[in-house]
Amino acid sequence: MSTASRNSSIDLIRTAALIGICVVNLPYLALTDSGPTTTLPSYDHMAAFLIEFLFQGKFFLLFSLIFGWGIEIQARSAQHAGVPLSSRYFRRMFGLAVLGCLHATLVFTGDILLLYSVLGVLIWPLRKLSPRGLIKVALLMVLVEIVSLALIAYLLAGSEDMAPVYSLGGAFSEATLARISEWPESFAFLFLYQGPLAFGAMLMGLAAAKSNFFEAHSPGQQKLGRALPWLLPLALAINFFSASMTNEENLMGLTGLFSIAIGAPLLATVYLYLLLRCGQWLSLPNVLIEAGRNSLSAYVSQGILAGLVFSSYGLDLFDSFGNAALLLISIGLALLAMSLTGLIAQRWGRGPLEAVLRRITYGSKHA
Repeated sequence: MSTASRNSSIDLIRTAALIGICVVNLPYLALTDSGPTTTLPSYDHMAAFLIEFLFQGKFFLLFSLIFGWGIEIQARSAQHAGVPLSSRYFRRMFGLAVLGCLHATLVFTGDILLLYSVLGVLIWPLRKLSPRGLIKVALLMVLVEIVSLALIAYLLAGSEDMAPVYSLGGAFSEATLARISEWPESFAFLFLYQGPLAFGAMLMGLAAAKSNFFEAHSPGQQKLGRALPWLLPLALAINFFSASMTNEENLMGLTGLFSIAIGAPLLATVYLYLLLRCGQWLSLPNVLIEAGRNSLSAYVSQGILAGLVFSSYGLDLFDSFGNAALLLISIGLALLAMSLTGLIAQRWGRGPLEAVLRRITYGSKHA
């Protein structure tokens, strides 16, 4: 893939995914209850609805898609270097797991790095499948997601809300204890709620790399473009329905929950095509290109910056903003995190966490 093509496609998708992930995550970092209550203004309800409708679970899949694409790139790099992929690959997954555990306990319990490490291990036996075979397994993940959502609904029906012992808005030590207390349940929920679809997206990304999907005017992109006229309205309709049913505790609410398994991948696919089209004429600033290539540091720095803004060891603004304000703040915070990461990468060659992961993956000789 040429540099120009890479800049206008892969890095643009990563940039959009990082912003979308921050929009979804920030309410969990800034509010006691991330969902709007009946006492909040209508604009906060609207903002929460828009996040559920257009962001929740969609940009995470784009990030997962690029993760899967990267697996094939790693395989080609290992082949070019004449070294076995397995040792590098599993050291990398181990490094992600370690960083994920630290991120979950010190920054944000909704960490995805450990999940990616687990899914990265699970995808290993499937890596040599043909693009068609990978796509078939990916589509099967929709059914697995429905089963997982049914399990979540069953478990939540028998659970009782417990008052938190520690506050995320407290001192760093208290916030850390809160994260440690919440993390097992948060990871289990994340694995069931997003794991199957994320795994499917990784498989699709691996298939995309093998079929050169991201090359300009590839057959895959052309097929996707022809499908857009029916894909877009269907994706919007399903996601509007699922977002509307979020707070319903009846059959319609359950149907809305299950519809996420279909609606989220469809809208993520629409976003993918639109970003690919934008990449044909939009050139990102170099600092954002570097941030996209160092997305691990950019992702983690979002939570670090949020902690400095909302926790008592920072500006102590926890529970100070509603969903509408946080929607705007999240975009600015994501851009700030990416800008800082990009500047560091421009100065030192790579982001700080990429340097750590590279050391774990390749050893001291390539650090």
